[in-house]
Amino acid sequence: MSSLSSLDISLFAAYVVMLVAVAFWVSREKAGHEKNTQDYFLAGNSLPWWAIGASLIAANISAEQIIGMSGSGYAIGLAIASYEWMAAITLIIVGKYFLPIFLKHRIYTMPQFLQQRFGHEVRLTLAIFWLGVYVFVNLTSILWLGALAINTITGIDMTVGLVFLALLSLTYSLYGGLKAVAYTDIIQVVVLVAGGLLLTYITLGMLGDGGMISGFTTLLDKAPEKFDMILAPEHEHYMSLPGLSVLVGGMWIMNLSYWGFNQYIIQRTLAAKNLKEAQKGIVFAAFLKLLMPIIVVLPGIVAFVLHPGLEPADKAYPMLLGMMPEGIKGFVFAALVAAIVSSLGSMANSISTIFTMDIYTHYRQSRTDRHYLRVGRTVSVVAMLLAVICAQPLLGQLDQAFQYIQEFTGFFTPGIVVLFLLGMFWKQTTAKGAMAAALGSFALSLALKVLAPQLPFIDRVGVVFVSCLLLAMLVSKLDRNAQARGQNLLDGVQFSTSGSYNVATLAVTAILAALYITWW
Repeated sequence: MSSLSSLDISLFAAYVVMLVAVAFWVSREKAGHEKNTQDYFLAGNSLPWWAIGASLIAANISAEQIIGMSGSGYAIGLAIASYEWMAAITLIIVGKYFLPIFLKHRIYTMPQFLQQRFGHEVRLTLAIFWLGVYVFVNLTSILWLGALAINTITGIDMTVGLVFLALLSLTYSLYGGLKAVAYTDIIQVVVLVAGGLLLTYITLGMLGDGGMISGFTTLLDKAPEKFDMILAPEHEHYMSLPGLSVLVGGMWIMNLSYWGFNQYIIQRTLAAKNLKEAQKGIVFAAFLKLLMPIIVVLPGIVAFVLHPGLEPADKAYPMLLGMMPEGIKGFVFAALVAAIVSSLGSMANSISTIFTMDIYTHYRQSRTDRHYLRVGRTVSVVAMLLAVICAQPLLGQLDQAFQYIQEFTGFFTPGIVVLFLLGMFWKQTTAKGAMAAALGSFALSLALKVLAPQLPFIDRVGVVFVSCLLLAMLVSKLDRNAQARGQNLLDGVQFSTSGSYNVATLAVTAILAALYITWW
């Protein structure tokens, strides 16, 4: 791979300087005002819809999406786009049915919501679980795949790439907190979408006579098997994407967990000015998700045609980036790094929020905001250091990191979705019922993984979800002395949405239906 030219490096350096400058500018405080926990962890509940929507996408689209999904696009094809397209309708559901409840109760974190419903034991258990997943799965995967991209494009040592990404993300997010993350994400998304579309346009032109349309036609002719949205049982990757189960089974559970109950994602909606603003941000993000496969999946299919036999598949996107002309390569490289550092900054802020607000404040109460902010920043640094150390041992030998991440998180997400859904919408759910779902999810998933290895993991997620649902309801019914029974968090919650929100719902649904009918 060719390294970056002086022009590319200059463009990239200018972008980094601009990013850090903007972060410090938006993080400044008015004279006489000292930053408090609400400012740092929830941006002072001041985020407008456009910042929320952009930040949702910037936090979501990172190395594991761009590098990982391009790798899966290379190996599997367009079918992997279901993760993106189904997320669009999932966002609409979250905006209509979940956000009104969360914002009504004015929460900082998802574990805090669980305490309001089930008590401190459930809150603490889930807080520790999420910290472990965020540090040792999400943070490490973003760092590792980002460093892999930098190594492939520039030849820079993997360790140097890991340290650079960690330091850059901390530099612009550590002082300003969520506000710095969210407002710089606006820049990140613009660069990400523009750079991603530019790379797709240029690489498609390499296949045809220089035009995007002819290149896409050539792609259809040379790799028709990569455009099957619903994989047949005999397909070699059926275990990853098991046919119709993708549309009607476990992927809904994965998406609801990620977009609805994941602190790393939902935190920016909790920081909205109000519910209407949060819902408009959700709609904005949903439409952006419809666009994402053009940026994160299609390049992988192009790479398959240009360079079949690439090992590992996750090198597909960096390989294409290395083929870009001078100047454009620097811009697209900046877009890739933008996606990585925005997700790292968001993840570090969510880790510090959960640790500080859900664990530390319980044992160290009535301290000053300055003290809690110092703890939160320290936690961000420690978490990033742990991720840098653990990235290579955990992910260094994987061919498709995106699929690994999905399967690992699939061990826990069924139980998480059960305890949140029942906690919100079935008032007889008790703390013991919630814990049974959370703990049973891992046990049942592991049992099915060992006893039924031929069962695709998405199907396993669906089976475990139904099992945990029944288990939680049974335990709740048998928990005769539970004080939690009868609690209702829906009092005063309004689920009605505006006319524009309803129109957007119909539009997203119609677009998704057209896409799946076209590529069935």
